[in-house]
Amino acid sequence: MKKNKIQIKKGDTIQIISGKYKGKQGKINFILKNKNKVIIENMNMKTKHIKPKQTDDKGCIKQIEGPIHYSNIKLVVKA
Repeated sequence: MKKNKIQIKKGDTIQIISGKYKGKQGKINFILKNKNKVIIENMNMKTKHIKPKQTDDKGCIKQIEGPIHYSNIKLVVKA
């Protein structure tokens, strides 16, 4: 599989150019280089259900950011 070189870094401000969040801007939190995806602050929120690890613990529901493919974003401001 050919890897594309991503021209963005953590902390850059980007704009989403396609998909559900089209037109919105945000900062990059994390880059998944092997999957060519990025995780953007407060964007593409997913619900994660966490089971209790021990009998006396409680489970919980967390909101986490999901990855977005780098072809669906464009750079606005470099960090």
